[in-house]
Amino acid sequence: MGVHFLQLTVELTIGFIALLVITKVLGKTQINQLTPFDFISSIVMGELVGNAIYDDEIGLHYILYAVTLWAVLVGIVESITQKKKETRSMLEGKPAIVIREGQLDYDMLRKNRLDLNQLQHLLRDKDIFSMQDVHYAILEANGTVNVLKKPHAASALKTDLHADPGPPPRLPLAVILDGEWVEDNITESSISKRDILERLQMRNIPEINRVLYAEWSGEYPLYIVLYDEPGAT
Repeated sequence: MGVHFLQLTVELTIGFIALLVITKVLGKTQINQLTPFDFISSIVMGELVGNAIYDDEIGLHYILYAVTLWAVLVGIVESITQKKKETRSMLEGKPAIVIREGQLDYDMLRKNRLDLNQLQHLLRDKDIFSMQDVHYAILEANGTVNVLKKPHAASALKTDLHADPGPPPRLPLAVILDGEWVEDNITESSISKRDILERLQMRNIPEINRVLYAEWSGEYPLYIVLYDEPGAT
């Protein structure tokens, strides 16, 4: 009996550490509305309860012991994070600024395993369809993004000021992602590859493989972010 408890203690402790490491490696966007630590706790507790219900070979005393041990591990970790602030970012994650003063921080995106398609999706959840409208974007520990818009994007609507709203805006489209053409978006947009290349050459950018991100809406100049020079040019 004692051997089984010792084996369960070792396996559960190793599983706890392994799940924590894997969750951190996967990145913040793999978790929605949960910190990595909460995510791990949910998985393990669900698995323990599932085993108790569906596996007849696992005795109740093992399940009770496993749940108790897990609760102790969680309590220890939470106690440590409350007493030592430096452990919070390691276990629970910390916010990351992925757009700073209108400039896309590619290194921070890569560090948090966040690609441009995921970032665009998160921004659209905030009703932001162009990166040009973002002054600051913060990737939270739970995988969501909070945004501070640029003044022109956060200003009052023309209809609120009883002014002529003008023509409807065009949907901004990414025409280059990670140094490659986005064929479908180019087809939908009002700009051709030739026009894009001409605009790149005007800015001394000879090839698209230097371009991390390029966006076209027709209302603004071509928005470009380079790999070696993060930020709009």
